[in-house]
Amino acid sequence: MAEPWTQEELSPIRDKVYAYLKDAILRGEYKAGDRLVERVLADRLNISRTPIREALFRLETQRFVRTVPRKGVVVNEITQAEILEVFMILASLESLAARLAAQKVDDRIAAEIDRLMAEMDEALENGNGEDAVELNVRYNELIGRASGNPKLHEMLVDLKDYVRAFSNLSSSLPGRTKEALREHQDILSAVKSGEADLAENFTRIHLEKSRKAYVSRAEA
Repeated sequence: MAEPWTQEELSPIRDKVYAYLKDAILRGEYKAGDRLVERVLADRLNISRTPIREALFRLETQRFVRTVPRKGVVVNEITQAEILEVFMILASLESLAARLAAQKVDDRIAAEIDRLMAEMDEALENGNGEDAVELNVRYNELIGRASGNPKLHEMLVDLKDYVRAFSNLSSSLPGRTKEALREHQDILSAVKSGEADLAENFTRIHLEKSRKAYVSRAEA
C-alpha cells in the first residue's frame, strides 16, 4: 500500500491540480456541464484523489464548478445576469486598481509598462490574436501588482478568470480583441504618467465596451 501524503507533499500537489483544472476550464477543454470525476482525474494525473477533491472544492468556492445531486461535480453554467453582475463589480475594482497603480507608479513598473506596450504594438501590427489574448492576461497581472494591494489583485484575478471562462468575450465581436489591446495601452500610458483620474476613467470606458461586446454576442 502506498504511503499517505504528508502535508508538505500534499499542498503543492493540490495547488498544481487546482491550477491545471482551472486552466483547462479557461481554455475550454472542460465546458459548461462537463463532469469532473475524481477517479478519472486521479488516474489521468497519476495521483491520489485527495488533492483532486481539495482542488475541486476550491474551484467550487469560486463558482467555476458546482456539485449536482446524482451527477457529481460539473463545470458551472453561468447566466447572462451573473456575467453582467461581474462586469459591474469589475468596473469598480479594476478602475480602483488602475487609480492606485497611477498613484504608486515607480521606475520599475514604468519599465514593465514600456516593455508590455511595445509587445502590444507588435501584436497589433502582426494581427496575432493568440498573442493578444496572452498580452491582455499580462496587462491584468501588471495592473494588479502595480496597485500595491495584494488582496485587490487576488480578487481581480478571480473575477477576470471568471469572465474569461464563461463569457467567450474574445470572440464576441470582430476586432474586439485588438480594440481591447488599444484600450489597455491607453490605460497603461495614463498609469505610467501618473494620471490617476485618466487611468480610472479609461478603465471604466474599457469595461463598459467589454460589457457591451458580451451583450451583443449573447443576444446574437
